[in-house]
Amino acid sequence: MALSDAKVKVAKVPKGKTQCKLADSEGMYLLVTLTGKHWKLKYRLAGKERSLSLGSYPDVTLKQARIKKDAAKKLLDDGIDPNQAKKADALKKKQARATTFEGVAREWLEKKSPAWAKATYERNKTRLEKHIFPWIGSLPIRDIEPIDVLGLARRIEKKGYNELAHRIKRLCGQVFRYGVACQYVKSDPTRDLADALAPVVVKHHACLTDPKEVGALMRAIQGYTGTHTVACALQLSPYVFLRPKELRTLEWAYIDFDKKHIHIPADKMKKRVQHIVPLSKQCIAILKDIQQLNGQGKYVFPSIRTAARPMSENTINVCLQKLGYDTSKEQCAHGFRGMASTLLHEQGYDTDVIERQLSHKEGNAVKAAYNHARHLPQRKAMMQAWADYLDGLRSGADVIPIKRHG
Repeated sequence: MALSDAKVKVAKVPKGKTQCKLADSEGMYLLVTLTGKHWKLKYRLAGKERSLSLGSYPDVTLKQARIKKDAAKKLLDDGIDPNQAKKADALKKKQARATTFEGVAREWLEKKSPAWAKATYERNKTRLEKHIFPWIGSLPIRDIEPIDVLGLARRIEKKGYNELAHRIKRLCGQVFRYGVACQYVKSDPTRDLADALAPVVVKHHACLTDPKEVGALMRAIQGYTGTHTVACALQLSPYVFLRPKELRTLEWAYIDFDKKHIHIPADKMKKRVQHIVPLSKQCIAILKDIQQLNGQGKYVFPSIRTAARPMSENTINVCLQKLGYDTSKEQCAHGFRGMASTLLHEQGYDTDVIERQLSHKEGNAVKAAYNHARHLPQRKAMMQAWADYLDGLRSGADVIPIKRHG
């Protein structure tokens, strides 16, 4: 007897069994298991019995399952295996999805993700989903024209986010170039948009570069009266050339007091290249001091709330503001790097030595990966000379050139 909606709805596995089959008609039946109900079609082809899945109840109703069964029977009448036809249709749909911009972009994301930090993957994924897919995601990638990409970039530009508009255009270009490599598309339409957006106005991090003003800043830092952890982080900032995130997430495991350096792993650096910071005697004194308080934990500068997390990202800027400095115009946490770069260049230090110590990106990625120790003797001498120079400015000594070594 054929099934009814009522019978399907109340069907259960008999006690003591793990499944049962309820026949409908023409080989179709409902497979009832402990975890669900599934429509199946039993058929024979080339003398062999086979089974075709027609979907799961209640997503597929009895009526819908019978329609699928009739379609499969028609294929069998034409000598076509419905299982093979189902696979071919699924492949066709997959290929159709893959050749939309969104499909290619998601494929590109997955290919690139092993080489990226998790934050990079999430940032690119979010930008695609928020700023790109709603406008061109469903379009076949081969049909997308430069004007399509320009349109979505200009929407962002009109809202005042000029730099983001450029980043979105570049992100589209990365997807298109991947598409070219995989033969999804013949060319990258973003290459024709080089001058279509307003140029990005580069804003440099605020920093002091007048030696007398730097001396006053060093005296203000010395007189900071906040918590000991924060005070030490602030004191260390001018000496080490680290980015604020690299400083606040500094771990004791990276510090080697015997070799007198900090060795930061590649995955903790912005440029994904391991980095060595030679430690001046001033830096060692600060680190030894804070070690007495925080040496048993993971982070050199832990959060005030929990030692399991590093100090918050804006702490040093808040300190500078408390000391009376405008972090947007005078001096910010990141600006200590610019301060060092400017004054060291003025003193005649080799640009390669300074840039290496700032951990700026090498032109050659392979070269960068192996040259983290390049110019290390010169960098050690420079870092000690820089620390001595800052101390001299703080004490109000006459402004004299830093003595260069080699």
